[in-house]
Amino acid sequence: MVTTPVTSITFEEYLTYDDGNGFHYELVDGKLELMNPPTIEHFLIVDFLDTALKAEIKRCNSTWLSFRESGVRTGRNKSRLTDLCVVTVEQARELLNASAVFQSPPLLIVEVVSPESVKRDYRHKRSEYAALEVPEYWIVDPLEGKISVLLLEDGFYEETVFTANQQIGSRTFPELAVAVDQIFTAGNLNQGRRD
Repeated sequence: MVTTPVTSITFEEYLTYDDGNGFHYELVDGKLELMNPPTIEHFLIVDFLDTALKAEIKRCNSTWLSFRESGVRTGRNKSRLTDLCVVTVEQARELLNASAVFQSPPLLIVEVVSPESVKRDYRHKRSEYAALEVPEYWIVDPLEGKISVLLLEDGFYEETVFTANQQIGSRTFPELAVAVDQIFTAGNLNQGRRD
């Protein structure tokens, strides 16, 4: 177990924090929380979704960008690392020469659940992203074989759960044609990946 040398840190200190070990941290109430390295399944799912979202952004000739592992400030001394987030070019331009931690709400955030992130993704990030007014949040859960799409309505998320061969319904990407089983198949090396 690795312990971090600092006990309390501000958001501004977090933006430039580097302990030299290469680990990734989230900032939660002024404390650094170590993020475990993702599994290969996790990487493959994120890669598939990133590719699909970037293709849809290009197809729509949109001025949006999709980023992996960027940060989102969710409170005074809170910052989360997203698996994927979609932002406007203007939001990205504001951070061009700074740490990639967005302080305005992304258009869409995607989190892929892992065994140690269930509570964080379903509970903590859900409430923090709603408070930040992120309009759409996907919880991709390979453990349960489902994808929850949460759409912000009057400050709270309305949840729709998609499974099996259902196509994801997205307000941000209404014409996106991706089924749940395609996403989970992408994370399984035993089911004939095409690259």
